[in-house]
Amino acid sequence: MSKNSKVLNLKDKISGNEVDLSLCNLTEVPVRELALFPKVTVVDLSCNNITSLPPEFCNLTHLVKVDLSKNQLTSLPDDLGNLVNLQHLDLYNNKLTNLPVSFSQLRSLKWLDLKDNPLELGLAKAAGDCLDEKQCKQCATKVLQHMRAIQEEVDHAREKRLLREKELERKREAKQREREAREREARKREKAEEKEKRRKEYNAQKAALAAQEQQKKKSEEKKKKNGQAADKKVAVESKPKPRRSVIGLIFKLLLLLLVGLAGVAAVCRLTDLQKEAFCLPINAAVDDGLSWAKEQQIVDLYQ
Repeated sequence: MSKNSKVLNLKDKISGNEVDLSLCNLTEVPVRELALFPKVTVVDLSCNNITSLPPEFCNLTHLVKVDLSKNQLTSLPDDLGNLVNLQHLDLYNNKLTNLPVSFSQLRSLKWLDLKDNPLELGLAKAAGDCLDEKQCKQCATKVLQHMRAIQEEVDHAREKRLLREKELERKREAKQREREAREREARKREKAEEKEKRRKEYNAQKAALAAQEQQKKKSEEKKKKNGQAADKKVAVESKPKPRRSVIGLIFKLLLLLLVGLAGVAAVCRLTDLQKEAFCLPINAAVDDGLSWAKEQQIVDLYQ
């Protein structure tokens, strides 16, 4: 069946502001076709085989009354609360166990039927029996209160989760700041250690240079002293010796002459050479000398 035939058939089922799509063996809601008729505020989709509502169904905000009873619905779209004009909702005899949290936003809802659904216990208790008009209105009121309580719990849980996430984020940021602070401190300490190392190396180099300079200075001073001593020695050695006196030389010559004469006299008197011709005058002179000495001795005794 074409889209145009669907539109034509939908037109055939419209009466005033109502469209009757019940007992049409539908498995899905013709949302696009319904959106073409914004003046249609009442939709009867009962007694079909619809298992779910598409998300686009929640864009039909002009709907006031919707009958989805006797279908196979197992869930409702999360944004059902967008149907802010919805006043009447019939969900009788489906397979619903719960309702979306946004159901609490259906502030215009005045009538609700949830009979014959496998509702969870809390929701079933809030819905009640809905056996008459009054009970269905009470069902709408109580279910909205129930869903608002759930909404508050969800909001509270979300708020707690957000707070917890913020706290975790704050802790992560604090840890990150601490880690960054430690890293900065470590870098600062490394720089300080590196600077201290360079300072020590500089001082060591400076001390080594000073020691070399001192050693060089001592060596130069030593060389200087040695040079001065050598110069002094050379000066001393090169200093002219004083001339020997003439008397000393004469005295030495005389002494040598006397020693020589004494030696010759001894040779001539004590050796076999005394009879030689050159020894005769020497021996005669020695004899005269000895005689003169004896005479002088005798004179000295008598005096």
